[in-house]
Amino acid sequence: MQINLSGHHVEITESLRAYVEEKFSKLERHFEQINNVHVVLNVEKMQQIAEARINLSGGEVFATSEHTDMYAAIDVLIDKLDRQVIKHKEKLTKH
Repeated sequence: MQINLSGHHVEITESLRAYVEEKFSKLERHFEQINNVHVVLNVEKMQQIAEARINLSGGEVFATSEHTDMYAAIDVLIDKLDRQVIKHKEKLTKH
């Protein structure tokens, strides 16, 4: 799984990068066929915004989340993506 991490108005620190990689590895346990992940971390006024687009075999998943804390925004983002990835996997196994 390749993770592309970029930031708008925020510096991507080593700890932030490690945190994102650790969280996305959790997603890979549910669905091994994740090809590419593009994560954008953004700061607008007092809101920390995390969004991600995941290319899966057989589709694409997108989610976004906002919070006052970037780490919490990433946590919410991972939860949303986790639900979508599981739903995508269930669709594939039904066919």
